[in-house]
Amino acid sequence: MSTSNPAITLDQEINPWEAQSARFEFAARKLNLDEGLWKLLRTPAREIIVHFPVAMDDGHIEMFTGFRVQHNIARGPCKGGIRYSPDVTLDEVRALASWMTWKCAVVNIPFGGAKGGVICDPKTMSQGELERMTRRYTSEIIDFIGPEKDVPAPDVNTNEQTMAWIMDTYSMHMRQTVTSVVTGKPLSIGGSRGRLEATGRGVLVVCGESLRYLNMPVEGCRVIIQGFGNVGSNAARLMMEQGYKIIGVAEKDGGLYNAAGIDVHALAEYKYRNAPHLASAARRPCPARNF
Repeated sequence: MSTSNPAITLDQEINPWEAQSARFEFAARKLNLDEGLWKLLRTPAREIIVHFPVAMDDGHIEMFTGFRVQHNIARGPCKGGIRYSPDVTLDEVRALASWMTWKCAVVNIPFGGAKGGVICDPKTMSQGELERMTRRYTSEIIDFIGPEKDVPAPDVNTNEQTMAWIMDTYSMHMRQTVTSVVTGKPLSIGGSRGRLEATGRGVLVVCGESLRYLNMPVEGCRVIIQGFGNVGSNAARLMMEQGYKIIGVAEKDGGLYNAAGIDVHALAEYKYRNAPHLASAARRPCPARNF
């Protein structure tokens, strides 16, 4: 095995699967990884592509494409989220599944890596359409998921309601309640306390450790948050409560900036009640690219 470490190219950075592969090969060379193991880990174990129909609210049938990639199950059942986005690609899902394998191994959690996604624009879909799409997607991949096989979780544009639909659909097929088929479900059906804030809390922890390494104080540390969904909003709230100054929040369609600091609690409440777009909450909205 060669131990040289070639630079990662721009093309590799643009494609998430190529970016993941380049970094895996870099690490494998550093570790002088056995060549057979290298070959095994560089390729996902299973890639599932499904195309399925969903009845929309106006009565017409729309076709959707979904993915589920299971990278490795050597350490236990696969674990990984499901995302809904117009930008979902097989290469992105492959990369995310691989990263789940590495993350579980690094912190010694007995799971393998998986990821899933459906190509759709959830912002233009009703609750009923999202439910029907979720249940059909679950039915299409049902033979490949389960507590001892692969346990999905929320990700981009999915939440505890999505997980409840998956759990209910899976349970109907199994003829018994199977709460352990997903994580990130509501507390009322077996969810874990703190799960909603967990990823945002992870951002807080990483930032705190970074400041400790750089010997920088939290007080006066200015922060800009990219994205104000579940992860971004909770990270912003927790960081503000720890003394960070949140001066900017950017989303795809705009953002806002306040050098004196943003009241994250008030912003979250305003967005929940009034504004699908953050920029509408600002007196002086700011294009996201300005951040």
